[in-house]
Amino acid sequence: MAMRRAALLLFALLLLPAGVEAQPCDEPFTTLFERVSPAVVSIQATKINKAKAQRRFETLVGSGVVIERDGQVLTNAHVVDGAATLTVTLDTGTKAPARVLGLDTLLDLALIRVEAATPLAVARLGDSSRLRVGDEVAAIGNPIGLEQTMTRGIVSGLNRLLPGLAEQPLIQTDAPINPGNSGGPLVDRCGHVIGINTFISEEAQSIGFSIPINSAKAVLHELR
Repeated sequence: MAMRRAALLLFALLLLPAGVEAQPCDEPFTTLFERVSPAVVSIQATKINKAKAQRRFETLVGSGVVIERDGQVLTNAHVVDGAATLTVTLDTGTKAPARVLGLDTLLDLALIRVEAATPLAVARLGDSSRLRVGDEVAAIGNPIGLEQTMTRGIVSGLNRLLPGLAEQPLIQTDAPINPGNSGGPLVDRCGHVIGINTFISEEAQSIGFSIPINSAKAVLHELR
């Protein structure tokens, strides 16, 4: 486990080199939302709460992004880990059951599959190694259950290592991320997914963190 953790850290750092010049992209945020939001889903995970005898089940709400037309959705491990049932709400409002394909709790990533009747809209995955501090980004998700919400900001920092909280370098952003956004995409001005939103700092305002999409790409085969 220690060797694997070290290898993942090294890999992620290599995917986020400093000083890489990014290709210019200036799509209007309205266009970005129209392009990406059909691939963003709401996830309701019903979990057994062993600590409360009178309320055995609790429902947690998170977000996810469709990466394959057959219903594969990338999200956070902490959203779906231990769930007794998973229900996904699509952009159309349609609800469908889902199941976990794979979990990586070290990276806080999970791959689930939605049992959809028709092929789903897919988001394009970008290249997080091309990010620079100051790049404009947007977060799309379901904060506090408010489906299909977009917030905007910039990349505030790169390669953030947070001992005790994250085991891989993260993207720091000031795009507002709130409870329910976990697992949703962070997108660049090209409309490409460059991060998976994972958590916020409770000690400050407008400090959120996303898992670089290149780190997710590196473990997709393992998750499948």
